[in-house]
Amino acid sequence: MDKHRFHYIFSGDVQEVGFRSTACRLARELFITGWVRNCYDGTVEMEAQGFTRDIDAMITGLREQLFIMVENIECEEVSTVQGEDGFHIR
Repeated sequence: MDKHRFHYIFSGDVQEVGFRSTACRLARELFITGWVRNCYDGTVEMEAQGFTRDIDAMITGLREQLFIMVENIECEEVSTVQGEDGFHIR
């Protein structure tokens, strides 16, 4: 299986609710690399790289959190897989 990289924009109640720290914890548990950050418009932007099944599990885990209310997810596959270590909050 090949690794893939995806760019996400999450909207809803996704800031000030532990989204970034939860994303970081889930990514590290699933050996996903990438980053997550808050945007000025109230959305959260994320790039996640790994095996598709693991990234899907991470997204499911984020949606199942009690205080995170994801209303919409925009997703686009990034054509280039990057050599990076870990998952970071920006």
